[in-house]
Amino acid sequence: MPDQTDYAGMAALSICEALLLALNDHKLLPEHEIVGVLQDAAAAHENALGTEAERKTHQAAASLIKRIIAGGNSVRRL
Repeated sequence: MPDQTDYAGMAALSICEALLLALNDHKLLPEHEIVGVLQDAAAAHENALGTEAERKTHQAAASLIKRIIAGGNSVRRL
């Protein structure tokens, strides 16, 4: 069963995605900059240190971010 952390993570992801879409829609950040932000976030998780369990969590986060990039979910592509 999901816990409070799961809900907080889902909410944070939805808010961030909405912000990235708004930044792109209002022409404040072009698509390549938004993708760059996501790539930087993925790289931060890929390079994170910690225990084996912490590193696995970071790798899972990096993988999710890469799937978001591949899916184009954070930019409206025409």
